[in-house]
Amino acid sequence: MYAGLQELGVANGEDLKETLTNCTEPLKAIEQFQTENGVLLPSLQSALPFLDLHGTPRLEFHQSVFDELREKLLERVSAIALEGKVEERYKKLEDLLEKSFSLVKMPSIQPVVMCVMKHLPKVPEKKLKLVMADKDLYKACAVEVKRQIWQDNQALFGDEVSPLLKQYILEKENILFSNDISVLHNFFSPSPKARRQGEVVQKLTQMIGKNVKLYDMVLQFLRTLFLRTRNVHYCTLRAELLMSLHDLEISEICTVDPCHKFTWCLDACIREKFVDNKRARELQGFLDGVKKGQEQVLGDLSMILCDPFAINTLALSTIRHLQDLVGQDTLPREAELITKFLPMLMSFVVDDHTFNVDQKLPSEEKGPIPYPSTIPEAFTKFLQENRIACEIGLYYILHITKQRNKNAFLRLLPALVETFSDLAFSDIFLHLLTGNLTLLGDEFAVEEFCTGLFDGFFLTACSRKENVHRHVLRLLLHLHHKVAPAKLESLQKALEPTKQSGEAVKELHNQLTEKLELRKPSPAQVTETPSMELPLPTVPTPASR
Repeated sequence: MYAGLQELGVANGEDLKETLTNCTEPLKAIEQFQTENGVLLPSLQSALPFLDLHGTPRLEFHQSVFDELREKLLERVSAIALEGKVEERYKKLEDLLEKSFSLVKMPSIQPVVMCVMKHLPKVPEKKLKLVMADKDLYKACAVEVKRQIWQDNQALFGDEVSPLLKQYILEKENILFSNDISVLHNFFSPSPKARRQGEVVQKLTQMIGKNVKLYDMVLQFLRTLFLRTRNVHYCTLRAELLMSLHDLEISEICTVDPCHKFTWCLDACIREKFVDNKRARELQGFLDGVKKGQEQVLGDLSMILCDPFAINTLALSTIRHLQDLVGQDTLPREAELITKFLPMLMSFVVDDHTFNVDQKLPSEEKGPIPYPSTIPEAFTKFLQENRIACEIGLYYILHITKQRNKNAFLRLLPALVETFSDLAFSDIFLHLLTGNLTLLGDEFAVEEFCTGLFDGFFLTACSRKENVHRHVLRLLLHLHHKVAPAKLESLQKALEPTKQSGEAVKELHNQLTEKLELRKPSPAQVTETPSMELPLPTVPTPASR
């Protein structure tokens, strides 16, 4: 409690204890100690007895004076940090730190010492090491001081950042697995600016400040984790962190990040949920501007583009452009993906238009045109072998589901069983699909629809992919009342957790079982109600004439 006072020549409690132990007149010793260490203000001496008359202890008075002086000192330290020439102000603060640092472990003085360090752009290394070596001091120091410690201690910085990264991934997964299934409010609903206000992004932004070295460390953590786990949420965080620093106009970092302008342009597209021709040319220009040998820049740009929010915007824009092309009777040109796959998608759109027009014709003009049920083998192959084709194909399926186009959905669904890197069974796609399927709620009463959706798609992966198991249970919790009882019973059995199933699956299955139990009629309702009808009396038929 009194650590460091002796070094400054100030008497402490131990000195008083020693004085009282070795003196013959304790009262005189106490009086002398008070005179030597009290507030040396002549006018105060005559006022102190008034406090005694009011029963105010001297400790309370001295504590009050001390608190007031400490606040004044803190204000003065902050003022020194802003006044005069840079060299002069920092010299004053360094001198003050030298005099006060010995008291850093004294709780009442510690805030002043910490305040001095906070305003020093470069705290002497020796003092930083002392702070780092003491857990309590390290915890108490300001983030400005911690930045100076972290920039030369990557492992310590990693220990601070790691829990935040885990929290971020968990938050994203919780949204994807939320029991609230909606087509209006989903994973992609929040605006980019709103997402950047999240706790983790804000904490990381504060921890980095204007320190380029710390920013580079965080990016390296994100790159490493993304390569190790392939979890695309790290890509989202990469973009959100850069744009959070952009919002605060931290030019020290934004100007040195080669991805800044590209990310800024893409962020505007995500905000508007569309990539227009002008921005598409800008984005292409940034990519074309990457020179040979700048592989790391390409890697970082790949992470920015791998952000699910970027893919969502680009895929939705592609679908919208395809619809426009159908209306203009034109086809995409250039690469194979564009000359073969996209026209195939457009042919599906044409099939829908043809079928819909046919349905509106008067019955006598109608020809027996059934809805097409087959899909080109090349379409399935594209979904299996080409990442971009697969992403666009999945978004087209989300598009037709949102339009309540049951026929097109059932036609293309078989192609999703095997896709590039199992993208059709990714959490983001299944999150969006389950939300869109709520628009087709009435179709869940139809055997053909349920067989195609559950037996033909979901159940093919449930046993090997727990996330699929969870998404199916989420969907049934939301729409179980629409499913035919016999089908619901078979699904309930098929979705029973195994010994290897995680707690989340078991909990969801228990919730579904409870809901189904509540739906079962009570025994009293099942018992057949006796007939209230009375037999009609026989009426003789009139004799024929």
